[in-house]
Amino acid sequence: MGQVGVRNDPAPSRWSYRLQRMLLTPMYRRMLRFGVPFCLTFGVASWYLSDPAVQQSMTQTVHDLRQQIQTRPEFMVQELSIDGASPRTAEDIRESFGYTLPLSSFDMDLEALRAKIENIPAVASAAVRVRQGGVLEVRVHERQPVALLRVPKGLIVVDREGVALDAIAHRAERAKLLVLTGDGAQDAVPEALAIRAAAGPLAPRLRGLVRMGARRWDVVLDRNQRILLPVADPVRALERVIVLNEAQAMLERDIAVVDMRLADRPTLRMNEAASQQWWHARNTSAGAVPE
Repeated sequence: MGQVGVRNDPAPSRWSYRLQRMLLTPMYRRMLRFGVPFCLTFGVASWYLSDPAVQQSMTQTVHDLRQQIQTRPEFMVQELSIDGASPRTAEDIRESFGYTLPLSSFDMDLEALRAKIENIPAVASAAVRVRQGGVLEVRVHERQPVALLRVPKGLIVVDREGVALDAIAHRAERAKLLVLTGDGAQDAVPEALAIRAAAGPLAPRLRGLVRMGARRWDVVLDRNQRILLPVADPVRALERVIVLNEAQAMLERDIAVVDMRLADRPTLRMNEAASQQWWHARNTSAGAVPE
């Protein structure tokens, strides 16, 4: 009996079938097209860049390129320009500048420089920018001196906020500024300026203001006269004294103190010589024998 021939099955095996199906999936095809080349490139690059000599060479190249860009003429600062500052303030700014020119603008911290300039007592605010031509421009808004503060060590120039700007040896150096003294005077400069503005006809005689108990002001006039102002509404109290003086020439007499601390009961105090004369005249009048 003859042997029956074995037929070959044309269908793929189970594993072959699964492999072919996997190769036909879009994700696997994208992985073969992009993922494998990327992984190979990344691996070769990582191996190449892991060499210390290559790393040093690349770092030096980047540094040289950066230096070439930063040191271009259009980025170099050649000059410092200061606007809006007095000669003394400008000198203080130059001393605190901290950079040696010429220098690349990339090597300057302009915000830190602005903050440093604003720390100078005489400077209220500042703006810093690099303008065309390699000029570093500093625009300054200075604090304005408005008064002199007398302290144990001398006289200090202050602005409206009581910020100390400078120290002077003699009042003649700032003769037009109001002199303030006393506890808390530095914290009440705006009120002192308002009192001075209201002084009107008494302004030529005004010698200064004394802060009493960090609460209120005494107005000091020439001839050792004082006006004691109240805590509340001192300007109005001073205006009332001015009206009384214009009507009765009160401050032209031998009066040492005008006490306005009680607004409804102003009190006058004569100086020592006038007081003694008054008491002498009263005693003489009381001891006289009527005819």
